[in-house]
Amino acid sequence: MLNLISLYKSSFSNLEKNIWILSFASFINRSGSMVLLFTSLYLTKELHFSISQAGLIMSMYGIGSIIGSYLGGWLTDRINFFYLLVFSQVVSGLILLLMIVGKTALEISAIVFFYALVADVFRPANSTAIATFSNPANRTRSFSLVRLAVNLGFSVGPAVGGFVALHLGYHLLFVIDAVTSICAGIMLFFVLPKTNSLHQERKKDETKVKSKSAYRDTEYLKFIFFVAIYGIIFFQIFASVPQFFSRELGYGEDLIGLLMAFNGLLVVLVEMPIVGILEKKNQNFKFIIWGVWCLPLCFLFLLFGKGMLIWAVVYTIVITLSEIFAMPFMMNYALSKPPKERQGQYSALYSIAYGIANIAAPSVGLGIADNYGFNAMFYVLIVISILCYFGFRSLKKTEKIIHT
Repeated sequence: MLNLISLYKSSFSNLEKNIWILSFASFINRSGSMVLLFTSLYLTKELHFSISQAGLIMSMYGIGSIIGSYLGGWLTDRINFFYLLVFSQVVSGLILLLMIVGKTALEISAIVFFYALVADVFRPANSTAIATFSNPANRTRSFSLVRLAVNLGFSVGPAVGGFVALHLGYHLLFVIDAVTSICAGIMLFFVLPKTNSLHQERKKDETKVKSKSAYRDTEYLKFIFFVAIYGIIFFQIFASVPQFFSRELGYGEDLIGLLMAFNGLLVVLVEMPIVGILEKKNQNFKFIIWGVWCLPLCFLFLLFGKGMLIWAVVYTIVITLSEIFAMPFMMNYALSKPPKERQGQYSALYSIAYGIANIAAPSVGLGIADNYGFNAMFYVLIVISILCYFGFRSLKKTEKIIHT
């Protein structure tokens, strides 16, 4: 027991104060992001749009997210990330307030698009901030701490959002989300350092040398391609697997919700200690490969589990291990590889990979399931997972351990 307590203590130790600040801001922001889970219901129930109209409007979020990530990366290489973090949080909150007055499909589409665009400027700036306030010895744990905060926020958000939407109305839901985002921005403005020597050093380096653009880094573009493939497969946990649980296994929303909550709880409980042990080995691709290899295994459990709840639980455990092994080390590689003057570009591409995955995951998974059945979907996902595994193995041969 003492060893376990010591492990937890060491996994959270030696992290910069500013990393904790960024984590707390992420928790506040993601707690408010509950609005995204209920916007489609608002469109159909309150504004009486058709399901297809609601789907088209929500697709604007994905488009805005990708453009915002690109723009955020471009700006991060030119502007101190501090101003981008504050701007993104405050302005996205103000834009969201417009949902109260938006009525037509065109108005709502524009609001959703610009909200996503401004909100996702935050991602590359936040990644660069984490990289700036950490060092190679604790960078992976720094990213994991922020991920822990995000997972906590996602756990709190849906529960609060469902209660607010049901008992107090959707308009108050938008107000709460906007206020939490603005509060996060205000907190960052007063607590996070406005300037730092590392940022100035990065700008000086830019005047000395012009490094290769991220968009011409073939090795990194391959990495981003496989990250997007990984994301498409992993996000089936939200896109198609709940439909499989409901339609094929007859699970109710309460049980499905518990399985999803179990995923978040496992991340919160075990990711930091695991990453704290593994990051000392400084082998990003080794652990990414472990995470990718969990994907075909978890789908095999669903494919041959014959509807038994124990296999759904095992699936949740294995897909969570995939997330814990792969995602922190993907992020560490993404921000350890670039020179400082290109961190914004590299961060943007990493965010775009997940933006593409979020858009493509429902179409890929549910598209196959709708036309050929869930068994066919699992077989296809297993094959793609194995190909993704070999893709990351090929990149492992060229991995360079970078000390910044």
